[in-house]
Amino acid sequence: MLDAADKTAIMAPFQRDEKDTGSAEVQVAILTARIQQMTKHLVTFPKDFHSRRGLYGLVASRKRMLRYLARTKPETHRRVLTELGIRG
Repeated sequence: MLDAADKTAIMAPFQRDEKDTGSAEVQVAILTARIQQMTKHLVTFPKDFHSRRGLYGLVASRKRMLRYLARTKPETHRRVLTELGIRG
């Protein structure tokens, strides 16, 4: 899991103001970090099927959030994709 300092560092480039913790951009950034962390875990432990199912859920959540961003704010969607290095 991510600790508070890691989350703060991940959220900083995507926050609209200093108290923004729930905007779609911030949520996508946090989900991306958790997905990367979970992927590293599954490389080490390939038979951890429970964690793999959790990873699928994280990817689905991020996909829904990105679809929302693409529909409502296309320019923000493109910026988030390029900054996070996500194919879209």
